[in-house]
This record gives sequence, structure tokens and C-alpha cells, in this order.
Amino acid sequence: MKSFNYKLLLTVALFSVFSCKDLTELNKNPNGVDPTKANPNLVLSTVLTETGKAFVDLGYQDIAGVMQHTQKDGWVGSHNEYDWGGSQSWSRYYDILRDNQFVYDRSVQLGFELQQGIALVMKSMVFGLITDLWGDAPYTNALKGADGGGANTFPVFDPQETIYMGILADLEKANTLLSKPRADYTSTVDAADVYYNGDPAKWRKLANSLALRYLMRISSKKPDVAKAGIEKIVATPAQYPLILAAADDAAMPFAGNSNNDSWPANTTYDASASNYRRLKMAATFVDALKALNDPRLGVWANKVQIPLVVDPSLPAGTDKIEGGKRLLSPDKVAGKEVNTDPNYVGLPIAIIGGPTYNLSPTAEQGANNPHVSWLNDIYKQAKGPLLKARLVSAAEVRFILAEAALKGWAAGDAKAHYDAGVKASLDAWGLSSAYNAYIAQKSVAYAGTLQQIIEQKWIASWTAATEAWFDYRRTGFPDLKAGPQAKRKVLPVRFYYMLDERNLNKANTEAAMNRLEQTTYSEADGKNSPWSKPWLLQGTGKPW
Repeated sequence: MKSFNYKLLLTVALFSVFSCKDLTELNKNPNGVDPTKANPNLVLSTVLTETGKAFVDLGYQDIAGVMQHTQKDGWVGSHNEYDWGGSQSWSRYYDILRDNQFVYDRSVQLGFELQQGIALVMKSMVFGLITDLWGDAPYTNALKGADGGGANTFPVFDPQETIYMGILADLEKANTLLSKPRADYTSTVDAADVYYNGDPAKWRKLANSLALRYLMRISSKKPDVAKAGIEKIVATPAQYPLILAAADDAAMPFAGNSNNDSWPANTTYDASASNYRRLKMAATFVDALKALNDPRLGVWANKVQIPLVVDPSLPAGTDKIEGGKRLLSPDKVAGKEVNTDPNYVGLPIAIIGGPTYNLSPTAEQGANNPHVSWLNDIYKQAKGPLLKARLVSAAEVRFILAEAALKGWAAGDAKAHYDAGVKASLDAWGLSSAYNAYIAQKSVAYAGTLQQIIEQKWIASWTAATEAWFDYRRTGFPDLKAGPQAKRKVLPVRFYYMLDERNLNKANTEAAMNRLEQTTYSEADGKNSPWSKPWLLQGTGKPW
């Protein structure tokens, strides 16, 4: 009983103390930063780093599986087979956008035009990613939850067309805000800017390069808008500078101090190294690179550790390792798929028995398969000169301009842009000296086809495969086929709207789902399917 009385008295005493204080004062963190007085640079650095990580997590992980840069020999469902089950969520991207909105609003209050321009570029990039991945999405009323009201708490999903046009308007505004010489800005960014160290000229190039990306994105649906926008940018380079050299790429390096700020799937902070070992080069990608004698293959992949050699002169039953090779008699491989390339072997797409492919010693050792090409050892590292989140590149910009010129738009010479796109990619991967020999090959030299432009763009998108996916959806190139274990017979074109959104914002989510176009491949899921077509693809006949 004494114990009970003591607790009761303590509770009353505490209540008496706290009842004399303003609860809003108690809710303040004495060690925190007052948002009304904060420097926007403190939050801007988080916006940039989180965006960089988000892009590489897509383009190096599951979307690299969709675009057949890589395959996994374990944990294959989402990577190889597109069995997503509604697991993707856009909450990560909206978290970034909320932080970015603070940067913009606070910069407006302070009159910081540089930060305003950067924030508009980042808003465009992240909202662009959301609508590219899902289709219709909260946009006009997004990021207003703190304002209260049903329209803000449960925002409508803006049509995809509205979002793209809003992005283009914001990028036009950003181009103006970022047009001053560096010395003319009343604020700096510098160390907070892990992309460009506060250089407004480079941010301006990024703004206009993003505009090119989205103008080409909508080119099948709004060709007049796309043509006029791209021709305006190309005609006035002083007013609309672009990323045209690899040195200006929007690419974020990794600090490498912890797992949180390091290259994903690095082995420095992963004692088991399983995330690195499970990821193998895809046969589709390896075969395409080998057919072009592409020097980038050696930068991105390791050669097989132990090549297979099938030798008819060997006695029946031979299976031995000798001289660094595994020697096999024909009877040992009868009825089995065997790849005896002595250098690079890719893992086929969505196959049964990936862990045992190409005579891997045992299924349990699939991740250690010595007869399939692993990724280059640089991808074991936490950081490095080539380990960057690549958001927009000169190669991408050049290939967009080549495509525009191929359409007959006033965008320059298609061949010159194509050649420059190939060179920019080689430059970015430290292979400048290989350009002349590579471009001189008949298989690489410009042939004047959209397929060739998009396929080189696909190659250049290594570790940034998300953009290649978006190109594939609108063009059908590269001509990729789903593997035998894939969830559908064709590649997906969007993400599912997630369950929590369907539950919490039901009416608006259902309205957006009803605007999707159901296809033969989405019937099993209903309209909310990765194989249903958003506005961007409806009526285009692409990609299938």
C-alpha cells in the first residue's frame, strides 16, 4: 500500500508541475533548430543525399533487373520476376519533397534565389520520378497536410499530364532563378551541395537538361509541346545551357563512412557480402556488350573465375579443374545449358534454377558461382571515383537531342549528338581513350535508327536503369523479353498503388486507378497493375 501511495503522490506532484507550464513550450526541443530561423542549407544537404540514394536504389537494384542489366541468383522475386505485390511505396519520395518544400519556402522568406532555384529543380526531379513510376499522383494538394482540411490530408491524384506540365513550368522558373553569375547571389550553398558545390551555372544546366528529359517523355502524347520546347532550348543555348560534357553530370559520390552513406551492396559494411554476391550480370546485357566489343563491360563486370571447357577428347565422366579451367567431357553436359565463353557469362533472365546455372557446383553455392560473371570488384567498395548516384548525364542529354533530330526537329545533327553521347558515356567511366576505336566499328557507327540511339542510351544507363525503363516504355527499345519465371509474359510499365494509400485515401486512389488502361496482361490484377497503362502510354501502342 505504501508503494501505491508513493506512486500516486509522485503522479500528482508531476501533474502539478506540468500543469503550470504551456504544453507547447514543453514540446520544444531545447537542442533543436527553430524552423522559423533555420538556414535552408541545413536541410538542402539531406534533400540532395536522400534523392541520390533513392535514384541509385532503383537504378542499381530492381529496375536494373527489369531492364536486364543484372539478375539475381537468390531473392529473385522482385528483381528477376517483377513479383512486386504492391510493396513499393512513395512515402520516401514525399518525405524528400516535404524537406525540399521547407528549403524553398524558407529561401523565399530570406530572398535566397540560389536555393529557390535548386529546390525547384529537386522538386521537378522527385515529382517527375513519382509520376513516372506510378502515373497519376498527389501533386497540387500534396505536401499540405499540416494546413489541415480534407483536401490536404487526403489529396486528389493529379492527372499525369498535369504533373508533367507543372514540372516543365517549375524548370522554366528555375532556369531564370539560376541565371546570375555566382558572385551576384546573396547566399551560398557550397558544402551543402554534394552535386555541384553551389555552382549556379551547373544547376542551371541541370534544370534545362531535366526539361529536355520531360519534353521527350511526353513527345508521343504532346508532340507539338515537345517539339516547340526542345527547339526553343536548342535555339538559344545562352539562355538554356545544357549538360553536354561528362564533367557536368548530375552525379552524387558516396562518403563511405557508414552503411547509410555508402554504395548499396558494398561489402565493407556487409560482413556476409551476400548483397554483392547475389547480383550477377544479366545475359541480355553481357551479350549486347560483347556483340559491340564494348570496353565498358570490363569496367562493370568481372570475368568468370573458372571458365568451362567441354572437350570431346576427354574420357567419359571427366569433370575436373585444371589450369584454372573446369574440364568436362561431353557426357557430363548432355541435356544441360552450358556457356563456355572464357571471359564473360551472364545469368539468363528469370530462369528456373538460377543458383545452379552453368554447372554451379551446388545450389547452396549459387551466390559463389565461379562460372558466371560477378560485378566488378569496385562494387564491393563503400565509395570510389566511379561509384556515384547518376541522376542526369551528358550522355542522356546527347541521346535525347539525337532522337529529336532524328524526328526532324530543329535540334542539330543526329549523328553528331549520337557520337557525342557515346563519347560522354565512355568519358564518365574513364574510357576516353577507347572512343575512336569503339565508334569506328560498323556495329556502333551511327546508322540513323531510333533503336540504335535508345540501345546505346540503355547501355549508358548502367546503375541508372530507371531512365532506361522509362525510355523502353515509350519506344519499345531495347526489344527485351520477359524470362520463363516472370510474373507476366511482358515487362511491366508502372508500380502498383500501395495498400496504405488505397485504404487511407481510398476515393482518390480509386479515381486514379480508374483512369488507368487495363490490358491483356493486367487482367489478373485489375486496373491497379504494373501492366496497366497510365496516361503517358495510352493510345501509343508502346511498349507492347
